[in-house]
Amino acid sequence: MIEQKWDRLKALLREMKSAVLAYSGGVDSSLLLRAASEVLGPNVVAVTAVSETYTAAELAAAQEFAGSLGVTLRILHTAELESEEFARNSPERCYFCKKELFGKLTQLAEAEGIPFVLDGSNTDDLRDYRPGSKAAREFSVRSPLREAGFSKSDIRACARMLDLPIWDKPSAACLSSRIPYGTRITPGILHRIQSAEDHLRSLGFTQVRVRHHGEIARIEIDREDFGRLLSDAVYDKITAALKEAGYTYVCMDLEGYRTGSMNESFMERATPWRGVKK
Repeated sequence: MIEQKWDRLKALLREMKSAVLAYSGGVDSSLLLRAASEVLGPNVVAVTAVSETYTAAELAAAQEFAGSLGVTLRILHTAELESEEFARNSPERCYFCKKELFGKLTQLAEAEGIPFVLDGSNTDDLRDYRPGSKAAREFSVRSPLREAGFSKSDIRACARMLDLPIWDKPSAACLSSRIPYGTRITPGILHRIQSAEDHLRSLGFTQVRVRHHGEIARIEIDREDFGRLLSDAVYDKITAALKEAGYTYVCMDLEGYRTGSMNESFMERATPWRGVKK
């Protein structure tokens, strides 16, 4: 099954001849870049968008992986925080971010005579609230992984089959995804979140989110790491570091890490029928 999807993905890319690929450095776009580098060679242009919402560590990892494939990574500097529509952090925040990104990538593609812009969306993304997908449709961005039928678990399985070092890389998202809708996004808040997450990673926690709720830091980690976080040798260090970062209260989410947790209350309000038996 995975081999068939991998072959289908490469066939889709082969039909395109050339493409601009929005490359975040995550496992999804990394697998797509691996396929595109194999099929399209120098006819794939990989572009990573850099701003205050994207960490330096993620950029370094993206450059390293692209370099291992022989792909020269282009850097696109974006300025989301200069956009009032983005900074005010409505539920449409990701739409405005992706609109700027895909708009600039489309301009690049048109200037260089490249017919397609690609992203790393997969079939699982169809089940979550993804306002950025609206921008993808507006700019006719293709999602080859989704078109080939790849789920997130398929992507990891395929990356492992290909012995790619990123196959088990923890899921990543821009730092603004840690901030509740309606709370204004500022450089100071983004720096506080990154400082808190960097400290947790320095203690060996790989899948980490520090959700920002004003004075409260809500930590999400994998459930199997709960015991280690609560050990005497660790929790005092975390509490002290996060308070130094600017938080008054430090909490651990007992549900553990899950993608899109900041959408939960919004989705409950948006779909009041959920959970009602019929």
